[in-house]
Amino acid sequence: MMRGRSDGTQKKRLITSLCVVAIFLGFLYVYYGSIFGSTNHGTSALEYGSRSLRRLGSSYLGGDEDADSKQDESSTRFGLENGEDVITPKSLPVCDDRHSELIPCLDRHLIYQMRLKLDLSLMEHYERHCPLPERRYNCLIPPPRGYKVPIKWPESRDQVWKANIPHTHLAHEKSDQNWMVVKGEKIVFPGGGTHFHYGADKYIASIANMLNFSHNNINNEGRLRTVLDVGCGVASFGAYLLSSDVITMSLAPNDVHQNQIQFALERGIPAYLGVLGTKRLPYPSRSFELAHCSRCRIDWLQRDGILLLELDRLLRPGGYFAYSSPEAYAQDEEDLRIWREMSALVERMCWTIASKRNQTVIWQKPLTNDCYMERKPGTLPPLCQSGDNPDKVWGVSMEACITPYSDHDHMVKGSGLAPWPSRLIAPPPRLADFGYSNDMFEKDTEVWKERLVSYWNLLSPKISSNTLRNVMDMKTNMGSFAAALKDKDVWVMNVVPEDEPNTLKLIYDRGLIGTVHDWCQAFSTYPRTYDLLHAWTVFSDIEKKDCSPEDLLIEMDRILRPTGFIIIRDKLAVINFIKKYLVPLHWEAVATSDSSSDSDQDGDDIVFVIQKKMWLTSESLRDSE
Repeated sequence: MMRGRSDGTQKKRLITSLCVVAIFLGFLYVYYGSIFGSTNHGTSALEYGSRSLRRLGSSYLGGDEDADSKQDESSTRFGLENGEDVITPKSLPVCDDRHSELIPCLDRHLIYQMRLKLDLSLMEHYERHCPLPERRYNCLIPPPRGYKVPIKWPESRDQVWKANIPHTHLAHEKSDQNWMVVKGEKIVFPGGGTHFHYGADKYIASIANMLNFSHNNINNEGRLRTVLDVGCGVASFGAYLLSSDVITMSLAPNDVHQNQIQFALERGIPAYLGVLGTKRLPYPSRSFELAHCSRCRIDWLQRDGILLLELDRLLRPGGYFAYSSPEAYAQDEEDLRIWREMSALVERMCWTIASKRNQTVIWQKPLTNDCYMERKPGTLPPLCQSGDNPDKVWGVSMEACITPYSDHDHMVKGSGLAPWPSRLIAPPPRLADFGYSNDMFEKDTEVWKERLVSYWNLLSPKISSNTLRNVMDMKTNMGSFAAALKDKDVWVMNVVPEDEPNTLKLIYDRGLIGTVHDWCQAFSTYPRTYDLLHAWTVFSDIEKKDCSPEDLLIEMDRILRPTGFIIIRDKLAVINFIKKYLVPLHWEAVATSDSSSDSDQDGDDIVFVIQKKMWLTSESLRDSE
């Protein structure tokens, strides 16, 4: 009996010991698996937060744990002047393949994880919601399997590689509307849309004809240049406007047709992820000559017409809103009700019908404040309060009010803009809003012309005439970098930092397009969407804001196409800091030049040109190991 109890006790001890060992081994597996598996899997803690990346110390960055606090401190200051304080990273993790299309601030999985209480009826779930620093993905976004260098413009307008955006559901869903067609290894865009099955070119000519523009040319002899297309689909409307020297900000959310903006940018067409929800669109007042909605399925009557009033804010004096939708022509009871209410609303907004034909109506905004002043007291929507700044847009909520013109704009009865292309180099009327003189504007234009010549000399060994198409100026001032690119077959997304003077209205007055952004956050675009990024003192600026330069490098890598280029113009310490990250980012230095040859005030800046390599996807990487 005693032996039996002893054996039982030993068995219990043995089982207990085995359980402890198993638990310990399980802990080791989870812990080390999260580190070493992070190269291939996007869900581990390693991916979140720049601090978590630096904390890996000797196990990852090649440093030691004692250097951890030093690394945290020095990296935000770009190290010493010679950059020697920064620990050289050996490699950076690669996100899981399922994150190959990650947009960090428009990530629906993040919304679910954070359990944000959003009003779906107001489209809040399609607005920007950025991860906290500790939840940021700190890994490189891999290209999809089989990714190829994108087809060059202008051929890309009509076809892209299927492997680059392996989503064909829109081709099947919109097969009767000629949005896109799958043909072998390519996806082809016939130029159709929900409303214009037979081609955007014919539809655009019909709009010009409705407005009695000469020769049915939508640019109206250069007077119509900038267009906003809301609910743009794959942006064929904007694509076909380009041949008329009209540039379009094609806008759509990351919704059930979630890859439509990705297709647009892959095609080389200006486009931006955004939604008419609760926040102002990131564009200044009086930016567009034409707004367009073709079957965009927007409830324009909601919240006292607040979405139409947002378009009103964005339209120039005398600007047009072209609306193609069943409400404009259908005779069923519900469509008639919507049409009556919408007509009454725009009448109170002082819009008039410029033309109505078949399935399209075109309204026109007034040139002056006269109609607003003649409305009966208490008429809704009201005029915005005098203290409201219609150009303050970053994170600002929309208001259901009409933005009146300034006394100056009321008197001149219009925007006072020269026709395109003269307006590109003519001093914009709103220069005075910033205290800028015409001489300052003209000098800025000439300085960036000289700088562009210098840039192209550095790039010329690596590029041909059609290498670049989608360009981003990460910190524009007056838009002179983009203006200097006029003779290149490119378009430029001009970005004004949200904490700088909002000179974006000067960019639009020059006939260019752009947006406001905070570079401490991810940009509203898909991965691999730009061929060239121009960063003029962007890193020096975020240093002052105590943001992570590592996060910005990883974000720039996300935005940049494989084989794309970056031009960094900044102080020496910034350049030395970035050089430490070239190998782990799979970037290579192309050229370095000081700016002593530039006849401008930034003689201490260094110009550093980088090219992103084509690298293996994480799936291919696993196969090769």
